[in-house]
Amino acid sequence: VTQKTNAATAWRWNITKNLRIRVEIQVTKAKKRINFIITGALIAAAYVALTFLSNIFSLAFGPIQLRVSEVLTLLPIFTPAAIPGVTLGCFIANIASFNAVDMIFGTAATLIAALLTYAFRNIKFKGLPLLSMLPPVIINAVVIGLEIAFFFLPEGYTFWGFVISGMQVGLGELAVCYILGIPFYLIVKKHNIFKGLF
Repeated sequence: VTQKTNAATAWRWNITKNLRIRVEIQVTKAKKRINFIITGALIAAAYVALTFLSNIFSLAFGPIQLRVSEVLTLLPIFTPAAIPGVTLGCFIANIASFNAVDMIFGTAATLIAALLTYAFRNIKFKGLPLLSMLPPVIINAVVIGLEIAFFFLPEGYTFWGFVISGMQVGLGELAVCYILGIPFYLIVKKHNIFKGLF
């Protein structure tokens, strides 16, 4: 009888332990999902706010852009939540342009760049993810350069119109992603802002 009682007690204890572990796993997964959504939403909000700040100085839209918000496109280096975050932020910010073309192409460029930035995040030169900082520059130069050349040049599309537009956009992105981006990366890394969220 004692052996049966002990066996039953051990069985109940194992069931309880396994159930508790499963609940803890589910709670942890739920917390991670919530953290992912909140982090993405905060990044999107920050992108929109910084774009509107740039727009005060007429630097957020048009052929010559210096969007301070583009520095946030480096955040996929630290967290995958930044991929939907900057993409959604770009879409919302581009609504202010009142241009459906910009909403589509600008958002697509940001998404592609964010995915590539995330993919290259572990490639570093002297401790800096310099390659990860390049996709926003290249992708925006090409995509937004084509967008401007096809839809916004008074003379219509020309190859040199694309090259000039692409270079103007690319130089703005280069300034933001490297001149602002490197100090921004070092600050985020130093303070471990995204550590332990996912």
